[in-house]
Amino acid sequence: MSKNNYILIIFEGEKTEKEIFDNLQKYFLNNKQNRIIYGFYCSEVYSLYNKLKKTDESIFYILRDALAHKNPILNNIKESQVESVYLFFDYDGHAPSATYTKLNDMLNTFNNEFENGKLYVSYPMVESLRHIKDDIDFKDIVAISAPGYKKISKQCNKEYLNFNNYTKDIWNKLIIQQCKKVNYIVNDDFNIPNDYIEQLDILTSQKTKYINQDNKVAVLSAFPIFLADYYGYDYIKKINN
Repeated sequence: MSKNNYILIIFEGEKTEKEIFDNLQKYFLNNKQNRIIYGFYCSEVYSLYNKLKKTDESIFYILRDALAHKNPILNNIKESQVESVYLFFDYDGHAPSATYTKLNDMLNTFNNEFENGKLYVSYPMVESLRHIKDDIDFKDIVAISAPGYKKISKQCNKEYLNFNNYTKDIWNKLIIQQCKKVNYIVNDDFNIPNDYIEQLDILTSQKTKYINQDNKVAVLSAFPIFLADYYGYDYIKKINN
């Protein structure tokens, strides 16, 4: 077996995130020769932060040990065989161990998928992907980071409610809206960005403009932003046209 056979994708949870990514792969990332492996951490990003602080091991070995009982294939993979690592976690500002400093440190550490791994954050939770409504401009949708957000996110357009039923057209709509939103959060411009936007810049702008106001965040999904980074914003503009 040669090097760089695998793309390792780590989710915070093992249900909703998997539903989303299973559907996403019907339309994207399906021509890649490298095999994509899912892993489910089943705890918030702040738990992973605390674990990392207690060891000198790389993220690969920490995740392999944590996930081995859920995905035995990881036991047979060497770190050198993994081309890239992507991590998808929720902001979860209401978590007992949540702090801005911890998440800031995580985004500084996990900022390159070919090295330590690339962390993508959903604000406030993974369900933000569907939180789009006809009666309000998406750039203006904010939410308090709280467990009740899952119910709030269901108050969306019906076509976005069930992640399993997303079509390519729905994904394209969501990608465009979310990419415009990230540009609005960071640059106050609700248009598709011209350049890559760092996850750390998103957190900084969230804190400056939203989080300091009763722990609210501008609703934003990690998955469309990941796709924009992966394919480039020229590709997103073609979708928009």
